[in-house]
Amino acid sequence: MTVAMKAQARWEVMDRTDVFYAGVALMVLGTVLVVCSFLSLGFIGTFLGDYFGILMDEKVTGFPFNITENPMYWGSTANYLGLALIGASPVGLVLTAIVAVAYKVAIRFEGPFTEQIYQERSQRRKHE
Repeated sequence: MTVAMKAQARWEVMDRTDVFYAGVALMVLGTVLVVCSFLSLGFIGTFLGDYFGILMDEKVTGFPFNITENPMYWGSTANYLGLALIGASPVGLVLTAIVAVAYKVAIRFEGPFTEQIYQERSQRRKHE
């Protein structure tokens, strides 16, 4: 994304101090969401987890999952948007929109899948 943004012209409408600081704020927010998600889930929960049958003891619901159900997706989207604003990049805005749509599609599949596997596990524990 950075390479694509640097290869394109800056957009003068966005090349302002307030837009720059909004971008910085979004990057701080995004980084907090992503880092706190990683700390809550750990390496295995983040990268291997549900798809390989390695479940947390319980579904994580504390911060930042109590703010948004998909903090890594929305945190990284905030980072991309912040980067686009800092760089005054219209290409960055378009790429951020594409990433956000891709994340929305992923969430449509991943969300119900995650709910299902934790419900199934809960049912198995009740019968044990």
